[in-house]
Amino acid sequence: MRVLIVKVSSLGDVIHTLPALTDARNAIPDIEFDWIVEEAFCEIPAWHPAVKKVIPLALRRWRKNLLTLFFNQEYRRFMRQLKNANYDLVIDAQGLIKSSMITAMVPARSAGFDNASIREKFAARAYDENYSVSWKQHAVERTRELFAKALDYTPPETEADYGIAVGNFRQEASLNHKSILFLHGTTWETKLWPETYWQELGRLVAGHGYQVSLLWGSDAEKSRALRIADSIPNAIVNERLSLAEIARLMCHSECIVAVDTGLAHMAAALGRPTVALYGPSDARRTGTYGKNQQHLQATLSCSPCLSKTCTYQGKDLEPGVRADVFSVQPPCFSTLKPALVWQQIRLAIPESLES
Repeated sequence: MRVLIVKVSSLGDVIHTLPALTDARNAIPDIEFDWIVEEAFCEIPAWHPAVKKVIPLALRRWRKNLLTLFFNQEYRRFMRQLKNANYDLVIDAQGLIKSSMITAMVPARSAGFDNASIREKFAARAYDENYSVSWKQHAVERTRELFAKALDYTPPETEADYGIAVGNFRQEASLNHKSILFLHGTTWETKLWPETYWQELGRLVAGHGYQVSLLWGSDAEKSRALRIADSIPNAIVNERLSLAEIARLMCHSECIVAVDTGLAHMAAALGRPTVALYGPSDARRTGTYGKNQQHLQATLSCSPCLSKTCTYQGKDLEPGVRADVFSVQPPCFSTLKPALVWQQIRLAIPESLES
């Protein structure tokens, strides 16, 4: 059976889809998947053994030249590939208008969320078959249920299995020091843990014999990483790394501390001990998912607000919230101080590695 998956972005959403492929392969041993995904994330689907072919989509790049899009040879090749495809089913696992439009271009039976289960309701009209999936579940479990219904097998009750051969990353590098990886970058300003908190946590980590390692993916993130590292003894700001290189680094870090970012979900997929920090976002719905995951959710009454803009005024400070709530931005992170995060790190790492 040949199935095409449409899940183009973002990094976290792509990773959340992997356990559904493991379920499907276990239920239907001869199933094969092709996967349409944004070119920046092409490495991820290829890590799963059930994926035969990854089809890169350059939508973010093509959008910059919409006037010449139909004359773009790369775009024309992509369209021909879809129209000439031979699939038994195409599953839109994203549920957006852009993903439904891609799904509709494929000459095959299509499946996706129904009107009540989808993020952009108009997209549900594009599918031949629509399925109801509860919003009360984590995103990983929603996708697992969608695949089970679309492919007609009983959803397994087992823990999510991302299907990644973690050993492939562990055997390619070896570090002779204890390292803790800081994932400080994310897309929303409101999801950024304060720099002063990263610096204070870094000094705590370094004081207990660990080396802090930082990543970056843009000029702004590089500048932030350098500022954070500047006040932490022996901290390392890595060069810009590919996703596979980041996976190797994660597999050789004792623990990962992360804000709500796609790379945090990669750490979870690799089973790495992770302490994830959530202010405006909801760890119950989209938090890191799997083994060795510690979540710290801000406890201000407004959290999680799911907003890219902070509007908290602090008119009614709830019991237990200190008056210095506005000492950092966004204020909800004032409830997740570095000392609390360090306590969670000590819980996350194996006792034999503690100083």
